Amino acid sequence: MSEQTSRSKGDRPNVLFVITDQHRADHVGFMGNTVVQTPNLDALAARGTVFENAWVANPVCMPNRSSIMTGRMPSVHGVIFNDRSLEWGAATHVRQFRDAGWKTALIGKSHLQHGLSRNSVVKADKVATVDHGYESGWDELEHFEHYEDGIPEWPEDFYGFGHVELSIDHGARITGHHLHWALDRGGRYEDLVVPMTADSPAKRRSDRWWQVYEPPYGEELHSTNFVTDRTVAFIEESSEAGDPWYAWASFPDPHHPMTPPGEWYDRHDPTDMELSASLTDNLEHAPAYLRHIQRSAPKDQRGWVSPCGATDHELLREALAGTYGTIEFVDDGVGRILAAVEAQGQLDNTIIVFTADHGDMMGDHGLMLKGFMPFRGTQQVPMVVVDPREEPGRTASLSSSIDLAPTLLEMCGVPEHDGIQGQSLAPLLSDGHSDLRDHVLIEDDLRPALAKPLGIPHRIRTIVGADGLKLTRYSTGETMLFDLESDPDELVELSHVDAVRTATANERLLDSMMLATDDARGAPVR
Repeated sequence: MSEQTSRSKGDRPNVLFVITDQHRADHVGFMGNTVVQTPNLDALAARGTVFENAWVANPVCMPNRSSIMTGRMPSVHGVIFNDRSLEWGAATHVRQFRDAGWKTALIGKSHLQHGLSRNSVVKADKVATVDHGYESGWDELEHFEHYEDGIPEWPEDFYGFGHVELSIDHGARITGHHLHWALDRGGRYEDLVVPMTADSPAKRRSDRWWQVYEPPYGEELHSTNFVTDRTVAFIEESSEAGDPWYAWASFPDPHHPMTPPGEWYDRHDPTDMELSASLTDNLEHAPAYLRHIQRSAPKDQRGWVSPCGATDHELLREALAGTYGTIEFVDDGVGRILAAVEAQGQLDNTIIVFTADHGDMMGDHGLMLKGFMPFRGTQQVPMVVVDPREEPGRTASLSSSIDLAPTLLEMCGVPEHDGIQGQSLAPLLSDGHSDLRDHVLIEDDLRPALAKPLGIPHRIRTIVGADGLKLTRYSTGETMLFDLESDPDELVELSHVDAVRTATANERLLDSMMLATDDARGAPVR
C-alpha cells in the first residue's frame, strides 16, 4: 500500500475545481475588469495565487478540457478538435484521485465526448488507424437524446468520475441530467428543450442577434443554478460521510448564446459597455481567412457556434452586457458553493482551482466568439489556485492548462500517471517570482475535410515566450508575431518587418514541438 493510501482520511485535502466555458481572462474583477462584478471570484483570488499569464493548450472546448484532465497536449491525447471523444481508457488525473480514495464527481458540462458537437464530425472514408476495442456506445454518453425519457444507465467510472450529472447544452437549451432536474422543479419541456435558432422561446430578445435573449424560464432552472445546487449536494453528502472529495463544478456559461435569466438579464446597460481597443484592427498582415471572418455578420453565421465578425458595434455591446450577466450569475453560484464548503468546516482543508476552458474574442480585432482566431482573447484564461496552507499572491510566470493536473496531484500527494507533459505550479504558490516555464505551446487543429471548404489552415501553432514574444505559425507557412510586453493588444504585427526575432521565435516553436512529442502512448504498463 502506498504512503498516500495509508494516510488517514483527514490528511487528504478536498479539491474543488470550478471551470467556466468561453470565459476571457479579463472578464473577472481580479484581472482588472471594473465593469463585471465578481465579488466571490475576487475573494477567492484574494485567498489564493492568481496566475496572470495563464494560457490554454488549445483554444477550443474539447481539446483543452481533455488537456486539463490528462495533463497532456491535444496532439498527444488525440482530441485535437470537437469532433472526437477522449479515449475511454485515457489516463486522467481525476482517475488517479479516485484510485487513491477520493470520492469524485462531475457536475455540469463535461464535453469530454462529442455529443454536444456532433455537427463537427466528418467520418473518414478509410479504415480507422486503431481499433480501440471499446464497446459500442462508449462515446455516446453525452448524446442528449439518451436523456429524453429518463436518466440512462451510467458507468461506474467516467474518466475517473464516480458520480456524474450533466448539463449538456449551452444558453437556454436544457438537456441531460439537468433536464430532469428542471422538470422536477416545474419546468415545461417546451421551454427547456429548444432549438438553437431564432425560433427558441424567449421573454425578451435582442433585435440585432437572436443569440442574446432572456430565457422563458426563471433563474432557478438555469444551468448555473443546477451546477451550484448539485455541487453543494455532493459536497454535503461527501463531507457527512467523512470522505475526501473532488468536485468538478463545470458551468456551461458564459458561452454563447448569451441568455442570462431573470434579474441577471438586466444587470448591465449595453450603452455602458466599453469596446475593445483593437476593435477596428484591419488585420492587414493576418491570413486572409481572418479578414473574411471579420466581415461575416453574426446574423449570417454558418451555424450558431461559427466564428463571426463584430460588424455591428451596438450588437457587440448587447453581447457584452449579456455575457457579463451570465458571469455575475456564475459568480453568485461560486459564492454559494464556497459557503457550503465553509458550512461543512472544510474550507481550510480544500484546495480550490478556478479557470476556463478557453476565451472569446468579444470584439478584439473586429472578431467575435472563438475558433481558429489565435489571439489572446481566446487563448488566455483566468486561473486561480487556492492552497489554504500558502499565503495569497500573484504571479506573472507563464502557465498552461496542462499544468493543472500535475499541480493538483503534487499538492495532494497523489502519484502521477505516465505521460504527463505539464509542470506542477506548486512552487509558484510559495514563490510567485520563480520561473517554471520559458514558453507555452498552443495547438489549434482542424481536419482537412473541414478546413479546406472554410479556407482555414488545418494546423495552427502558437508559442508564447517568457519574454513576451508571441509567434503564430500556420500550416500555410504564414506567420504572425507580436511583442506582448510593448503591445498587449496585439496590434503591431512584426514578422513582416523583424526577421531576426521571427527566426528566434520560429526556433523556439520548433524546440517546443519536439518536446511535446509523446513518449508514453503504447509504452509498457505495469
